Amino acid sequence: MINIASLLEEIKKAPYKEITVSTPHSGHIEFVVREAGVKVSGFSGAWNHKPGTLLAYLTREGNKKPIYAPEKGEVVMFHDINDHQFVQAGAPLLKIRHFLTKQEVLDIILKKALHLFTAPEKGRYYFVSAIDIKLKAKGLGHVNIKQGNEILIISRMKRETILNYEGPPGIIYTVYFNSNESVEAGAPLIGVCPKNQVENIKDVIAKIQMGWEEKE
Repeated sequence: MINIASLLEEIKKAPYKEITVSTPHSGHIEFVVREAGVKVSGFSGAWNHKPGTLLAYLTREGNKKPIYAPEKGEVVMFHDINDHQFVQAGAPLLKIRHFLTKQEVLDIILKKALHLFTAPEKGRYYFVSAIDIKLKAKGLGHVNIKQGNEILIISRMKRETILNYEGPPGIIYTVYFNSNESVEAGAPLIGVCPKNQVENIKDVIAKIQMGWEEKE
């Protein structure tokens, strides 16, 4: 059984992730952001349709393509590439340090602490009627499942298949999919919490909600 409090303390020691920005294809690079320490913003908007901070341009055959920051953070280092240098596809340009938000910390904790029931193949997923009714009536954290229960339906290539739950008994604590969107194979569908861990998880979540400071 995972020690949730210890996991939270580990995250506090390094409360960030570092993102390497690389070239999407080959071409000549021209930097817009040129020094470390610059604050950048990431994609935003309801559909992530608003681009982040412009970092550089990549030109190939006269076509100039912008490269934007994928997430909010701070530029911490550049790789050894000069302005107007020709670079291959996938060449690393710079690194951004993104400090974790409350929600991102919660997601990390839950994905470590819960049993994740994952998608066996790519497709659209939705709950069987019995589970769907219970979730709508009781909400997350109140619906019990056990090994062998019919829980989800996968819809793919005009066929539908019922999935039985595989894993330890517990409570459906979180849902990671949207029935309107396709899910990749191996991606988590639901997170199931053993009953004896529910209070521990609630305590840690409360601490994060009250005490986690997000950096500007």
